Amino acid sequence: TENNLPIILALVGIWYNNFFGSETQAILPYDQYLWRLPAYLQQLDMESNGKGATKNGRMVSTHTGPIIFGEAGTNGQHAFYQLIHQGTKLIPCDFIGAIQTQNHIGEHHRILMSNFFAQTEALMIGKTPEEVKRELESAGGKSEDEIQLLIPQKTFTGGRPSNSLLVKALTPRALGAIIAMYEHKVLVQGAIWGINSYD
Repeated sequence: TENNLPIILALVGIWYNNFFGSETQAILPYDQYLWRLPAYLQQLDMESNGKGATKNGRMVSTHTGPIIFGEAGTNGQHAFYQLIHQGTKLIPCDFIGAIQTQNHIGEHHRILMSNFFAQTEALMIGKTPEEVKRELESAGGKSEDEIQLLIPQKTFTGGRPSNSLLVKALTPRALGAIIAMYEHKVLVQGAIWGINSYD
């Protein structure tokens, strides 16, 4: 199982859902061709594992499927990333990207993927009050009082869970592998929770 990505994702998802009380998961594809993937996975996961009864007809004794949401690339950064980075809720994230682009438009893909890695790094490491203070002081234009007011607004703790899932190129085969991976993940979670995911 150590090389079986659907099982690993299923176990990590159960870990956060059932032991950390995380009730959501964000799907964040950094490829515009995957812009509808979060909606597809929302339906897949929430319909399949959004059940309160076991296969035997008994009520489950634990939380089952998470609330799935997401948005493609930098669109989500201006919608809900602040909640993910600085909010009071623990929201595990799957970042999905392609190493090679299908559209060679200048530096666009390199910049997009730099954003991809910067987000996952920021979720992992965070930003301390001291780092924020140094950045604000070096930027200039702010008084010490203004800096002190801004520090808590720009600080975030890090230690937020995320997975970085990369394919070499977004081909039909790669898309099929991504979908199959999530379908198997959902099936494994359903088996562990004792529910019939695909009834």
